[in-house]
Amino acid sequence: MAIKVIIMDVDGTLTNSKKVVTPKTKEALLKAEEKGAILILASGRPTSGLMDLARELKMDQYQGLLVAYNGSKVIDCKTNETLFNQALSVEEGKAVLEHMKKFERVRPMIDKGEYMYVNNVYDNWITWKGEPFDVIQYESRGGKFKLCEVDDLAAFVDFPLNKILTTSDPEYLQAHYQEMMEPFKDTLSCMFTGDFYFEFTAQGIDKAKALDTVLSPMGYRREEMIAFGDGHNDASMVNYAGIGVAMANAVDDLKGIADEVTLSHDEDGIAASLYKHMPEIV
Repeated sequence: MAIKVIIMDVDGTLTNSKKVVTPKTKEALLKAEEKGAILILASGRPTSGLMDLARELKMDQYQGLLVAYNGSKVIDCKTNETLFNQALSVEEGKAVLEHMKKFERVRPMIDKGEYMYVNNVYDNWITWKGEPFDVIQYESRGGKFKLCEVDDLAAFVDFPLNKILTTSDPEYLQAHYQEMMEPFKDTLSCMFTGDFYFEFTAQGIDKAKALDTVLSPMGYRREEMIAFGDGHNDASMVNYAGIGVAMANAVDDLKGIADEVTLSHDEDGIAASLYKHMPEIV
């Protein structure tokens, strides 16, 4: 069956180690759009962190979709219409942020409008792969946010949140994530989205739910979809699509459930797989 929907995680999947889309992958995706396929970026990133990539891939011209915040919000790139939005309630957000105060090395991050809010704009370094890493700058710049400091995030929040992102040294998160999620394990979605990221979204939220909620009414069938990912939070969409593809750089758990494994994000893995399944674009 012809591929009509191409779904891609961004970091570690669509973009390479330098955080750019390589010319070969871009060419393959633009050809796929010209042949009638739609592109969907499905990422943990906020909407603002996906817009530049969407424009680069001409998704605003071909009516592509953005699945942001790991599935809690879906935007039509052509009309800028919100097609799906399921955020944490104010009460849920406050409860999570209050609980995070118990973990001195965990740094919560939330966003609203053009701002990302943190407790301390100067407490922004973690150790990642043995090196110091400015994670607050990385996240705020990636999401195109201005940075704002708030002493008490739990008291500050009086608006729904699409997600609460927390960060720390990977070793610290591994040692404490179960305690971090314990009060919410039956009421919220709690997951790793990277070895230094652990996040909270509304119950039942994942990329597959967002995709099914939007694509089914449009008439698209799962057999017409191909999905690419590299992380644990990509498992639902890789399972959902007719063809689920793990990048060579993906976590082992994702490779274990994928229909196939392609080349890495530094080796144009998406392009290689598309040329295999969409000979009309070669």
